[in-house]
Amino acid sequence: MGKAPQEQKKMTFEKALAKLESLVERIESGEVPLEESIEKYAEGTKLIQQCRRILDAAEQKIQLLAKGEAGEAEPAGELAEPADE
Repeated sequence: MGKAPQEQKKMTFEKALAKLESLVERIESGEVPLEESIEKYAEGTKLIQQCRRILDAAEQKIQLLAKGEAGEAEPAGELAEPADE
């Protein structure tokens, strides 16, 4: 069916978004049978959650950078892997 949860965790924002756009196009085309459309919809909701986790982690990093000592931005390191909810 879809990718294993471990593989989805490693998916970049850009790849997840591209896959989501592809799923939407296939569903909207009307050429996908109903049952497959439901499966694609479920996969799409997981991709949306993944994108949100990645964006949340990026927002946290930006906030850390903005809160540097003496008002100066400081590197906060690499983006943390999004935690499962």
